[in-house]
Amino acid sequence: MNLVEMLSEAAANYDERPAVVHGERDVSFNRLDEMSSSFGAALCGRGIKKGDRVALLLGNSIDFVIAYFGIVKTGAIAVLLDPKYKSEELMPLLEDSRPRAAVCEIESLESPIYQIKERCGIEFLVNVANHTQVHAISFSDFISVSNEGYEPVPLDDGDPAHISYTSGPSFSPKGVVAPHGNLVAEIRISAASFAQGSGDTVIQFALPMHHVIGLTVVMLASIHCGSRLVILNGVSIDNLLSAIERHNITMFMGVPFIHSMVLRRIKTEGMRHSLGSLRVCASAGDILPVEIVQNYFRLLNIRLINFYGLTETLGHVTCEPINRPSRSGSVGPALPGWKILIAGPDSAKIPPGQPGEVVISGPMMSGYYKNPEATAEIIRDGWLHTGDRGLLDEDGYLYMLGLQKDMLICKGQNIFPSDVEHVLCEHGSVAEAAVVGVPDKMRGEVVGAALVLKKGVHCSEAALVKFCLERLANYKVPKYIVFQESLPRSIGGCVDKALVRNLFMGLNRGDKEE
Repeated sequence: MNLVEMLSEAAANYDERPAVVHGERDVSFNRLDEMSSSFGAALCGRGIKKGDRVALLLGNSIDFVIAYFGIVKTGAIAVLLDPKYKSEELMPLLEDSRPRAAVCEIESLESPIYQIKERCGIEFLVNVANHTQVHAISFSDFISVSNEGYEPVPLDDGDPAHISYTSGPSFSPKGVVAPHGNLVAEIRISAASFAQGSGDTVIQFALPMHHVIGLTVVMLASIHCGSRLVILNGVSIDNLLSAIERHNITMFMGVPFIHSMVLRRIKTEGMRHSLGSLRVCASAGDILPVEIVQNYFRLLNIRLINFYGLTETLGHVTCEPINRPSRSGSVGPALPGWKILIAGPDSAKIPPGQPGEVVISGPMMSGYYKNPEATAEIIRDGWLHTGDRGLLDEDGYLYMLGLQKDMLICKGQNIFPSDVEHVLCEHGSVAEAAVVGVPDKMRGEVVGAALVLKKGVHCSEAALVKFCLERLANYKVPKYIVFQESLPRSIGGCVDKALVRNLFMGLNRGDKEE
């Protein structure tokens, strides 16, 4: 089955029932199928054909869902990008994927996508914002095309549905290609792990639809199951708790940062909302502290379920069973359809109870877009080498121990230190930069940068932060900067990141919400 057939089946089964609710607006399953066909017909009318790429730079919205399904109905490939990216972050991704069109929200001529569209080969823009001063087609005008007689392009299970980039933007981009068949298989696995059905109401809060969890585990699984999806923008915990009560939400997925904010609000202000409708609360995106799980049960009488997956696996691979007691610190066993083993440095299988690299087999990506070398490096003999460290117990429950690769996680967002280092070294005052993750009680990690300035040059921390804000998404901008005469190095001459991390000991407070 492909995604087009999945939506068609949902429309036939659930017809005029609400599929997606966003503020005062909602769309039924049948109407979602019709509107996405109109969007697909409009793309075809402008020459978009099977295999072309169409970029999606939208926040969570009904328009995102319509556009996503409209793109795949043409046989084109949706390129999922964060609308918060700056021009410097977008350029390598757009140069890699070369989309012919982009669906975005352009507020002004200063919008990053508008500034760089011609350099990336983008032929036209579809704008969801109600602004007429920019040279783009409004979403409402674009979708007004009749879909009478329009038929989605025939698709095979191996045809790509979308490309999503690992760890967000990277100056060495790796685009994960999600084939229709594997994606639908993972959607079904995900829904089954939470016993999700048409009676559920799922909230989409602080998990972007361009991210693997927000897309597969929340949005697509809800469409497949006939669940009602409620979109809530922003990161207000008060609005979240109010929406759970108002809409009788049954399923809430988040990252540890969001769950810790929920607990903090309830501890400081008490239980002001009824959350009795919730039957599943789950967390992924980073290691979940045991104290959050314990406090969730103590304050909310709700068991917080831990699960694990990667962009390359198109969704989650493990999940704690919802009908059995938790095992403290575990992300659960492999779900049906997936296999997990722990491997040593020589890729040999390691026995239960011993740490090593987490290696996975199942309905994963077909590979990295136009990058066979990187694909062959991570997928060997049908097994995905994740770069994550973990161990399995005797019953096959997985325990995550950290990352082997040079990456940090802030509020569930993956960040490559090399990307931040690259931007910092573009500043005229910086001779060398070393970026590490600084442990943070609320966010998991925040960005710390150790800098060596050029001889005789002075620069303030504020100026460097401003420079980064103009070139990087906010969550990648250094929270802590320390200036050094030189960077600590190993005997071999490489920067010693372990010693760099020591420079930030005692600086982190982790007591503020953002």
